[in-house]
Amino acid sequence: MSSPSASAPNAPALTHRQILVIMSGLMMGMFLASLDQTIVSTALPTIVGDFHRSDLLSWVITAYLLASTASTPLWGKAGDLYGRKRVFQLAIVVFLIGSALCGASQNMFELIAFRGLQGVGGGGLISLVFAIIGDVIPPRERGRYQGYFGAVFGVSSVVGPLAGGFAVDSLSWRYIFYINLPLGIAALVVTNRVLKLPVHKREVKIDWWGALLLVAGVSSILLATQSGGTDYPWASFQIVGLFALGALFLVGFVVRERLAPEPILPLELFRMRIFSVANIVSFISGIAMFGALAFLPQYMQLVHGVSATMSGLLLLPLLVGLLVMSISSGRYISRTGNYRWFPLAGTILVTVGLILLTHVGAHTSLAIVGLDILVFGAGLGLFMQVLTLVVQNAVPMKQMGVATSSVTFFRSMGGAIGASALGAVLTARIGYELVRFVPTKDLAGGGDKVTQLVGSPDALDKLKHGTSAQQALHEGIIQAYAHAIDRVFLVAVPVSILAVIAALFIRQVQLRGSNDPVSTPSGDDAALIAGGMH
Repeated sequence: MSSPSASAPNAPALTHRQILVIMSGLMMGMFLASLDQTIVSTALPTIVGDFHRSDLLSWVITAYLLASTASTPLWGKAGDLYGRKRVFQLAIVVFLIGSALCGASQNMFELIAFRGLQGVGGGGLISLVFAIIGDVIPPRERGRYQGYFGAVFGVSSVVGPLAGGFAVDSLSWRYIFYINLPLGIAALVVTNRVLKLPVHKREVKIDWWGALLLVAGVSSILLATQSGGTDYPWASFQIVGLFALGALFLVGFVVRERLAPEPILPLELFRMRIFSVANIVSFISGIAMFGALAFLPQYMQLVHGVSATMSGLLLLPLLVGLLVMSISSGRYISRTGNYRWFPLAGTILVTVGLILLTHVGAHTSLAIVGLDILVFGAGLGLFMQVLTLVVQNAVPMKQMGVATSSVTFFRSMGGAIGASALGAVLTARIGYELVRFVPTKDLAGGGDKVTQLVGSPDALDKLKHGTSAQQALHEGIIQAYAHAIDRVFLVAVPVSILAVIAALFIRQVQLRGSNDPVSTPSGDDAALIAGGMH
């Protein structure tokens, strides 16, 4: 545990084989966390059917994203203070406990609460993985390896819905959580054997007040985006009040971080332009990315009538695009040291992918949908890991963990807001489109029944083989859903364009060739680093 690594000054560099051994443990941990961001999507209709609470559907995803988002900076700080190996293993344990409890849930409220606990562990897994990479691999070589982690995210984005679909079709939705247990135990064993990282113990204080204010602020804003337009009108005092309360808590968090001796998120890092811009891009792209990915399996199951397993397989083009672009861009960056144009090209491709997805309809060929998803995935592969690289390259080694977790935090924050806000758009739009496409007599005589059909792919698919009236009802519902999800992608497009604009401000900074400590730049030095070219 205390043997030297490449993160220590003047320590010998690790060989390629040693790095690959370390990466095997890290990728297992990251795969666990990223898998659970997607595995639930194909099982959601079945879970909702078991618990009869379709109104809480999106909270199963949001609770995980909220908890992982709010806890990410805390994990990063704890890793900086106490050593990343043990903190990383603690995150695995928390994640596994949450997974076991999720599988044993007896109602929707228990599942949401335990998903939150699972998210706490997941936030530590993802943020600490990239911080540990920063410990053992110099920035110039990091792109070569981080491309593989982008590939892990891509694999989990496809394997998640696929595994979730298989569990629903062949076993029980509870196995989407139980499957984490053997994987997590294996990750614990591997990381215990291969992670040899230095620990620098010192007297510290965790900023619990800062953590509390951050969680309260993020939770209030997410609750507002979740409830707005569904439970309460957007202009109601409840929603406006939640936004105001969230803003107040976040202002309090900023004030607290200025005063705390060991802040969770050191505000001086934001004086570096490259740090600030990378996190802005990460936040904005997270809204579009998670928001879009959350609803694609549902679209395929409801509109095209495919099984849960098949809806996972149909996301394979996303994996191909992300895998190819992530690995090839990482190798190019390691060879040349140039990364500036990848975030711009990636955000543009993601925007193009979203524009293409706004044209999917009730009878759009699945091949066309696959090509649209391929473009979307290629865009993600071009810039996701690059943002982490440029931030790690800019900050001092002692703040590697907290700086790395900031990128994950802002992306997860954007994803949580995106999933909530775009979910609210989808719910509101379905109600509007049902009036347009479903026969009036069906809505008047059984509006609740129609709503239940929207949340039940199997029951909806049976209508295709029924009477002419049932077939007309089926056509009306899938037309309504297809038009509603088009609006979701359309709303995500201007958000993604903002990410393109922000990516224009990412400057090229020379990548460090070693992990020797660097000092925190300030004032004119920060401006020079932020805008430096080579």
